[in-house]
Amino acid sequence: MLTQSQNSDFDITLKHHGGKLGVTGSCHEFRINHNGNHHGILIDCGLFQGRDAKDKNGNERKLDIEFPIAHLKALILTHTHIDHIGRLPWLLAKGFKQPIYCTPATAELVPLMLDDGLKLQLGLNKGQRERVLALIRKQIKPIPYNQWHRIPLTSSSASRSSSKSSSSSSSLKTRFSSLYLRFQPAGHILGSAYVEIKLPNNEIIVFSGDLGPSKTPLLPDPTPPKRADLLVIESTYGNKIHDSVETRSTRLQQIIERSLEDGGAIIIPAFSVGRTQELLFDIEHLIHHKKIDSKIPIILDSPLANKVTKQYRRFKKLWSKEATTKLNNHRHPLNFEQCIIIESHKEHMKIVNRLKSTAEPCIIVAASGMCAGGRVMNYLEALLPDKRTDIILAGYQAHGTLGRDLQNQEHQVWIDNQPIDVNAQIHTMSGYSAHADQSDLIKFVEGIEEGRKEVVVVHGEDDVRREFERVLETRNYTLR
Repeated sequence: MLTQSQNSDFDITLKHHGGKLGVTGSCHEFRINHNGNHHGILIDCGLFQGRDAKDKNGNERKLDIEFPIAHLKALILTHTHIDHIGRLPWLLAKGFKQPIYCTPATAELVPLMLDDGLKLQLGLNKGQRERVLALIRKQIKPIPYNQWHRIPLTSSSASRSSSKSSSSSSSLKTRFSSLYLRFQPAGHILGSAYVEIKLPNNEIIVFSGDLGPSKTPLLPDPTPPKRADLLVIESTYGNKIHDSVETRSTRLQQIIERSLEDGGAIIIPAFSVGRTQELLFDIEHLIHHKKIDSKIPIILDSPLANKVTKQYRRFKKLWSKEATTKLNNHRHPLNFEQCIIIESHKEHMKIVNRLKSTAEPCIIVAASGMCAGGRVMNYLEALLPDKRTDIILAGYQAHGTLGRDLQNQEHQVWIDNQPIDVNAQIHTMSGYSAHADQSDLIKFVEGIEEGRKEVVVVHGEDDVRREFERVLETRNYTLR
């Protein structure tokens, strides 16, 4: 799909290679076309998941990059969820050698997030994976928040050549020699950013990436840009209003209390980056204020989530004021003593088998967040048939995933080609979503003070995206 904007000097093309008509596979190309020259900037290069991972005939999508890349001058990463970075190894395999721009925290998380995919999807051993990750690290260029950075569109030799041309031609070539990029905090996960791209005529295009909700306790709220002539904005929850932070904490407490009365485990499928840390933050709060039994084991069974949590602790300067205050009061919301870290697969299976036979109470936080793989699958296979089990779905569940089947209250699901009866209690808690809801999205759009404010809505299921577009139209925004 193409979105075009023209003026007397050039035209701008926005091509969507993924993430326009669904919620995964985000990959957008911004291109300046002038005098037959094309300069492209890629925004994200994500993996398709769930229903998006299949083509219209129901076949698995190829991961190969099927669009041209020779004209691309850079890749910009908004954050490290796999649906935004998962096809990065395939992009490099096609020959992409240009800079990869992201925030410093994202630069640290990218190798951690991609390592699992290289192992599971490509079957690469440790040495092979490290060679791929070393290449990615070499191309990554971290840029701090709130700093303009120049992206050259032409080589230095081309610029020198243009200076010898006629004055009118030289003027246009000089104007199109570079763009400027700036990252601003998006509040979605650690290191996440929305992107401002300044054009040669000083107009600004804004890519929202994934925006976080307001008033979460761990990361600060995103602040809208001052200007946007074209805004590309996500719409994952463009038709919903989330539970408040206070409500989510109360609901979590109630589920834990009920589960403790009945016995049995509480399983929380969670993304390794973002959701896991928010959950640990709230659980520590409940324990500190004696709202739940401090003796209940909190099992973090995800080596990747544990590594990511260490990065959250490392980048404490990016935390919200509330989270920083807890640290100053000698509390450790992401490193409290009741939290048990499970590393080895052997230890993991030992706990799964123990819980299957004893049904003793505990809280398990394990990936993946959509129940589409990872260690959580073994817990679900073992404990879904037990009516004492509680499952808390704390994030978005894409069509075609096991998580969506559980959310739809299916009485039987399939795991490893085996039917599994679902007798567990299934709970959905939207308050833990890392995505802005409709009110947050509208507040972001309406907070933009200057520019034409034309809007392109992406990253949403069809009905959700259309509803959010209708809401924008009622507020007289121009949709493209």
